[in-house]
Amino acid sequence: MIAAATASRWKIVVAFALVYVFWGSTYLGIGIAVEQIPPGVMCAARFLIAGTVMLAYCALTGRRVRFSARQFGHLAAVGILLLMGGNLTLSYAERVVPTGLSALLIAVTPLWFLVLDSLLLGDHHIARRGKIGLAIGIAGVVVLIWPDLSSGLGHPNALGHRELWWSLALQLSSLSWAFGSVLSKKWQTVATDPFSAISWQVTFAGIANLIFALLVEKPSNVTWTFRGVAAILYLVVFGSIIGYTAYIWLLQHVPTSKVSTYAYVNPVVALFLGWLVLHERIDRYILMGSSIIVASVVLVTSAKVSTRAAAEELPTVEAAGD
Repeated sequence: MIAAATASRWKIVVAFALVYVFWGSTYLGIGIAVEQIPPGVMCAARFLIAGTVMLAYCALTGRRVRFSARQFGHLAAVGILLLMGGNLTLSYAERVVPTGLSALLIAVTPLWFLVLDSLLLGDHHIARRGKIGLAIGIAGVVVLIWPDLSSGLGHPNALGHRELWWSLALQLSSLSWAFGSVLSKKWQTVATDPFSAISWQVTFAGIANLIFALLVEKPSNVTWTFRGVAAILYLVVFGSIIGYTAYIWLLQHVPTSKVSTYAYVNPVVALFLGWLVLHERIDRYILMGSSIIVASVVLVTSAKVSTRAAAEELPTVEAAGD
C-alpha cells in the first residue's frame, strides 16, 4: 500500500516536471522555429504532425475517435481558438518580442479566463481576491511594456513600435486561448475521452493553420533549416504530445488548483531559457513586471468563484505557448 502510494507520488512529481519544463521551453522552441520558417507553416506542421500521431495512438489503443457532427464542430472551434488564435499569434509575436517577455505577457491568460468564465457561464461570481488579481495583472502588463510604451511616446522607433504592438497583440492571443478554454468547459468537449478530444482539437488547428499559410504566406519559399526543423520536432514531441499527455494525466489525479501552478512556473522557465540560449535581456522592468504578474496569477488561480449552487474552485487553463 505504501509502495503504491510512493509510486503514485513519483508519477505526479514527474508529470509536474514535464509540464513545467517542456511547456516553459516551448516559447524558446517557437522563437527558434520562426527565425526562418513562417509562423503559419510552422504551426501547421507542428499541429498536423502531432494531431495525426495522437489520433493514430487513440485508434490503436481503442479510444473513441468518432464524434457527432456537432461535437466535431465544437472541437474544431475550440482547437482553432486555442492553437490558432492563441499559438499562431504568439508565433508571429515572437519574431519581434523576446521569448521570455512573450511568456510573461501570456501568463495573464488566467485573468482573461476568470472574466470570460463569469460572463459566458453566467452563474459565476468573481471573488474579491480574483478582482484584486485582475487589477494587479493589468498593472504588471503595463510595467512589462513600459519601456516600449515610453519610447514610442518620446521618440518614434520602428522596432520599439513593432514590439509594443505585438506585445499588445499577445493579449488578444491570451483572450483567444481563454475564450477557447471557456467554450471547451461550456460544451464539455472533453467529457468522454479528454485525450481523443484534444487530439482532434490539435488536428483541426493544424488544418486551419495550413489553410492560413497557403492563403497568406508562401510555403514554397520556406527555408527549411536543420535548426528550424529540429525546433518543430521538439514542439511536436515535447510540447504537444508529452506535455499535453502529462497535463491530462495530472487533471485526472491532482486537484486543478495545483495543476494550474504551471501558469506561473512556465514564464519563469521561458525567461531563464531565453536569457541562457538566446541572450535575451532581463532588466528591472521585466523583473518587476514578472513579479507582479506571477503574484496576480497566484491570486486568481487560488481564488474562489461562487455559483448559484455552491462555491467551487476556478478551473485551470492551458497555456498558449504549449
